[in-house]
Amino acid sequence: MSEPALAFEELRSGSLGIRIAESAAEVRAAQALRWRVFYEEMGARPDAVTASTRLDADAYDPVADHLLVLDHARGEGAEAVVGTYRLIRSPAAERVGRFYSASEYDLSPILDLDGGLLELGRSCVDEGYRTRGTLQLLWQGIAAYVFHHRIALMFGCASLPGTDPDALAEPLTYLHANHLAPPHLRPRALPDLYVPMDRMDPAAIDSRRVLADLPPLVKGYLRLGGFVGDGAVVDRQFNTTDVCVVVKTDQVTAKYYRHYERKLGGTGE
Repeated sequence: MSEPALAFEELRSGSLGIRIAESAAEVRAAQALRWRVFYEEMGARPDAVTASTRLDADAYDPVADHLLVLDHARGEGAEAVVGTYRLIRSPAAERVGRFYSASEYDLSPILDLDGGLLELGRSCVDEGYRTRGTLQLLWQGIAAYVFHHRIALMFGCASLPGTDPDALAEPLTYLHANHLAPPHLRPRALPDLYVPMDRMDPAAIDSRRVLADLPPLVKGYLRLGGFVGDGAVVDRQFNTTDVCVVVKTDQVTAKYYRHYERKLGGTGE
């Protein structure tokens, strides 16, 4: 694990709190939660090591910061972990050799931008905690982290359930028609993985219904002014179809930014 990024004091909402993982045990708790959600619940296909350890872990975990939702009613430290988000900044990606999303997308349009980059991924919440309040707490933690580290752009692969693009024709077409990133911010799926997103006539879509049915985290990105890259990618290991989401942090809600500017006194890294 990278050195803890103490970007902000733990934020609290009732018995729930959010902060960066502070120990290897807390990271293992996040990996165990990811195993339960991705593999046991969502049908991801583990390799032999993952199946034996019952941990969702890879080469990026040791260099990433792990944002944790903690329920202090369950205890402290690792036993309190009920939600997680993996955060990878450029220096961490350089230690591995590339960002995780580069295995699916050509990221060159955004890698050349000025300002800090942050890759978001491996987000999950324990089944009993999937409430609006928990999701808001996650976004508050991300906003505080973004402010502290002076992040200019957030991005990552967001997942739609299932591996049949035709069954996902409505959401994929909706995202392509309404939220396609401008060319200078538009990652493109790698040629051998590229799945067209414009799969039907956008006029035939009930946009309000499709938007309402999108996964909560995808809707969260869109509410922050997020865009999607060109092309989807089928991830058979995780039983999902991925889209690359890009969010300029100057479009993060003014409410969050004003709050953390006061909280942190305008300091940064």
